[in-house]
Amino acid sequence: MNDAHPYLVGLIGTGVLPSLTPPMHMAEARALGITYVYRPLDLTALGIAPDRIGDLLAWAERLGYDAVNVTHPCKQSVLVHLDRVDPVAAALGAVNTVLFTPAGRVGYNTDTTGFAAAFGDGLPGAGTRHVVQLGAGGAGSAVADALLRLGTTRLSIVDLDPVRATALADDLGRRHPLAAVDTASAADLPAVLADADGLVHCTPVGMAEHPGLPLDADLLRPELWVADIVYRPLDTELLVTARERGCRTLSGGRMAVHQAVAAFALITGTRPDPDRMTAHFLDLVAADSPVDPALAR
Repeated sequence: MNDAHPYLVGLIGTGVLPSLTPPMHMAEARALGITYVYRPLDLTALGIAPDRIGDLLAWAERLGYDAVNVTHPCKQSVLVHLDRVDPVAAALGAVNTVLFTPAGRVGYNTDTTGFAAAFGDGLPGAGTRHVVQLGAGGAGSAVADALLRLGTTRLSIVDLDPVRATALADDLGRRHPLAAVDTASAADLPAVLADADGLVHCTPVGMAEHPGLPLDADLLRPELWVADIVYRPLDTELLVTARERGCRTLSGGRMAVHQAVAAFALITGTRPDPDRMTAHFLDLVAADSPVDPALAR
C-alpha cells in the first residue's frame, strides 16, 4: 500500500458534476494502492463565474490541493494565473492540468495527445485529407493540433466567434506551415462538409447541460466520419444521428481515457495502466447509462 502521499485533486469547469473523470482516476489510484481523492468543482453549482478561475486556483492551493484539471470554459483563461506553462500547452494556448508545486503553479495540456491516441484507436484508416472542426476554444485548439499532426492537409474551423476562429487558424498556420488552415461560418457548412473526410465536434453542445445537435443533421452523409469530444453523455445526439446516417463515429470516451492517463501520471508521478483505466471507464459508463459501453471503443 502506497500511502506516502495522499492526493487531493479537483476538476474545475461548468456542468462537471456528472463527470466520470473523478471516479475513473480514483479507481486507478485504488488499484495502484495510492490514496487519492478527486472532487468536481462545478462553477455552475457553486455560483462562481468562470472569470474567477484565478480565485479558484488560489483557494485550491491554500486548501492543500495537489492539482486540478481544468475544462470548459477555463482552459484558455487559466493561463495568465500560472507561473509556468509546459511548451506544448503554451503553443496550444490552453491548459487542462495544473499542478501546485513548491516552485509555483505549472500548466500542462493532455488533450492533444489524448485525441491523437483516441483517433488512432477508434478510427483506424480514416481519411484526414480535409477535416471540418466545430469549436475553436481550449479543447478545439488541442484537437486541431492533433489533427494536423495526424496528417490533415486542410482543416476548416467553424466557431460562433469568428475572431476566435481566425486567431486559432492563424496560430495553427504558423506552427504547421505545410497544412492549409481556414475558417468558415455556420452558413458555409454545407459547402465545406461536402468536400470533407471527417467532422470533429469540440463545443459543449451535447453535454448533459447543453443538449442538442451542433449542426443540421441533413449535412451528415455516410462517407463522413464524425468524432465528438463530449463524453458525458457518451452517446451524444450528434453520434446517434451520425450513425443513423451511416457515418463511422468516435465517441469522446477514448479521448477522456487517454488524456486522463497522462494527467494521472503528471499528478502522481506514477504511470497508470491504460487498459485498466479503460476498463474503469467502461464500468462507470455501464453502471451509469443504458448506452452500450462498446460505443466507447
